[in-house]
Amino acid sequence: MTEILVVDAIMGKGKTQYAIQHMNEASPLDSFIFITPFLSEVERIKTSVTEHCFVEPTIYNGTSKLEDLKRLVANNRNIVSTHALFAKADEELIELLEQSGYTLILDEVMDIVESVPIKSADIKRLQSNGDIVINEDTMRVDWTGDPNDNSRYKDIRELAQAGNLYLFRGSFMVWTFPPAVFKAFPKAIVLTYLFKCQMQRYYFDMFGLEYEFKSVQKNGDKYELCDYDVKAEGREKLRELINVTDNEKLNAVGKGKYALSQAKLKKYDIDTLDQIKKNTVNFFKHYADNAKVADVYISTLKEVEPYLAPRGFSVKNCFIPHNARATNEYANRRAVAYLINRFMNKDKMSFFQDNCVSVDEDLYALSELVQWLWRSRIRNGEPIHAYIPSERMRELLDKWTRYEI
Repeated sequence: MTEILVVDAIMGKGKTQYAIQHMNEASPLDSFIFITPFLSEVERIKTSVTEHCFVEPTIYNGTSKLEDLKRLVANNRNIVSTHALFAKADEELIELLEQSGYTLILDEVMDIVESVPIKSADIKRLQSNGDIVINEDTMRVDWTGDPNDNSRYKDIRELAQAGNLYLFRGSFMVWTFPPAVFKAFPKAIVLTYLFKCQMQRYYFDMFGLEYEFKSVQKNGDKYELCDYDVKAEGREKLRELINVTDNEKLNAVGKGKYALSQAKLKKYDIDTLDQIKKNTVNFFKHYADNAKVADVYISTLKEVEPYLAPRGFSVKNCFIPHNARATNEYANRRAVAYLINRFMNKDKMSFFQDNCVSVDEDLYALSELVQWLWRSRIRNGEPIHAYIPSERMRELLDKWTRYEI
């Protein structure tokens, strides 16, 4: 059984510093794989962990990065890489990891469950043609057709052959990160915040991956693990740095539980989208001290970004993913606009619910919002202006501040 330690602490408490300290203090015989969302953090680990030599997978002798990752594991090198590469883990990598004795350190939770774009009619076609068979106990999709099929169903074949594809309610498919990867490590450390409301927690619960829950604190020059104490987070002080506009006219577009949800944003007419854009311009100019391009970041549903980009605030320069986390790239931004109302993807939520795992959408949305806000200069203790027109998202933020959630 893998020994999993979840280190849950509010941003800026020193989770990554603790991990770096832990690796520097470890025996030379210990081996680590550090997985992070961003390439900038890859460089940080390579330069900060001085007692172990870390390398990252590259395109080696014409092979893929995944093949190079396998080569590095086989040679027992200390490895730092990204979530994107780690998510491609296959059976061969799992077998190598099972023989290796690595400690996995996962910086921020991964996207370990994804919806697979396929129509229900195509699912029925694959079944009737004998290309796929559904395991009635687990609902796992097994590929029984041509093992080298190169048709438009190639992506389905590859996912099914890897053993990570599931069918639910007869109409949609879900890919999951193979739990065998986590089970291949003797020890794993997950660095995050608000783990209780993240998808990876539901994933661990579903696959029976038990974990110890701790936080981290700084004692003198050293970082040390401690019991999790929610009141030690200092949420009220952080909230004081976030000046959320309460202007009723600007926030009218977000009134109602589902206003600005992904489903609503896709259906809004051009006049409604134009109003949201005008409100954002108004906010930056009159409520955020005439913020300029270099001062801001904006997030919304990717499909409507071009329609909500104010003149002069291009998608390329000002928009970031609405689930952005673990990056310092925007640490100088002082005015932010969160033009979305977050709900968990319905296919993903059904996947967990059908496996008897309870999902709290409010906690999930709050986790996304708090991490997103932390990308700004509040991480440096400086105040920001925030436009959060969604009534629901503002209420969740206030409940979080009062420790009610």
